[in-house]
Amino acid sequence: MQPLAITLGDPAGIGAEVVFRALKELDIPAVVFGSRALAQPPDGISFFDVGGSGSPRYGVIDAEYGRVALTSIDAALDAIAHGDCSALVTAPIHKQAIALAGATVPGHTELLAARAGLARYGYDYAMYFDSPTIRTVLHSVHVSLREAIELVDASSVAALARLTSRELERLLGKRPRIAVAGVNPHAGEGGRFGDEELTIARGVEEARADGIEISGPHPPDTIFLAASRGQYDVVMAMYHDQGLIPVKTLAFEQSVNVTLGLPYLRVSVDHGTAFDIAGKGVADAAPMRYAIEWAAQHAERYTK
Repeated sequence: MQPLAITLGDPAGIGAEVVFRALKELDIPAVVFGSRALAQPPDGISFFDVGGSGSPRYGVIDAEYGRVALTSIDAALDAIAHGDCSALVTAPIHKQAIALAGATVPGHTELLAARAGLARYGYDYAMYFDSPTIRTVLHSVHVSLREAIELVDASSVAALARLTSRELERLLGKRPRIAVAGVNPHAGEGGRFGDEELTIARGVEEARADGIEISGPHPPDTIFLAASRGQYDVVMAMYHDQGLIPVKTLAFEQSVNVTLGLPYLRVSVDHGTAFDIAGKGVADAAPMRYAIEWAAQHAERYTK
C-alpha cells in the first residue's frame, strides 16, 4: 500500500501536535502535508512543505492559515491522483479561516466533493461516521434543524440508502443492514406527532425495491441503542446532531468521519481545531491515532 496522505489542517489548531504524536506511536507509512515553518515537523517525518513563514500563532483566525490549510489539501489530492499516496487523513480546518482565504464551501466534506466533481449531497457523496460501537450516515449536515426537516424527501432518503449500501459494502465487505431514524418522537406515533415519517417510509420502500437491506423509520430515541447492540450495521440519521450525539457519546476517541462517494478514502477525526488548547501540549492524540490506523486498515479495500 502507498503511504497515507495526512494534512495538518489549520496551523493555529492542534493538528500538527496530534498528527506528529500519533505518527510517533505508529508504524504506518505516511506523507504529511503542511507548512514546515508553522508546523515544525520532527525528524523522521516525510513532509511536503506548502510554504508559509513565521511562528504559529495558536488560536488565531488568519486568512494565511486558511490558505495553508487549503493548499495542503490540494497538494495531498495531487499526490493521491498521481498514485504516490493512498488514503487521505485530514486534521481539522477552521471554517472562518478558509472562508477568509477564499473558500466558498463550509468545510472539508463539501470541499473534497467539489474537487472530485460531486455535486449533490446524499446522491453523490455523504458524511458517514464509523466506530467500533456505532455507525451513522447523515441525511443532512450543516443546515438549521428547521431546514433539515424541510429537506426530508422520499427520493433523497432512497438515494442516500443506495450510496450508503454501495460504499459500505466496500468498507465492510458485506451488504450493510441500514436502519432509518424518524424525525419526530416515537417516529411520529402514526402521524400524531408529525407526518415526516410517511415521507421517510416511501423512501425506505423505494430503496428496498432496489434490493437494499433497509428498514424504518424507527423511533430515533431507541434505534441507536439497537444498532450499538448489533441489530443494524448503520443508522441513517435525519439531521446532524441526531447522528453525532450518539457517536460522540459512545465513541468519541474511536470514531472517524468518512466522506462517502469520493474516488479515494478520506478519513478525519471527529473533533475540531480546539483553539482553546492549541499550543499547550495537552491535546489528546488518541482520536488522530485511531483515524490513521483506521485509514491504513481500510485504504486498500476502498481503492477504486
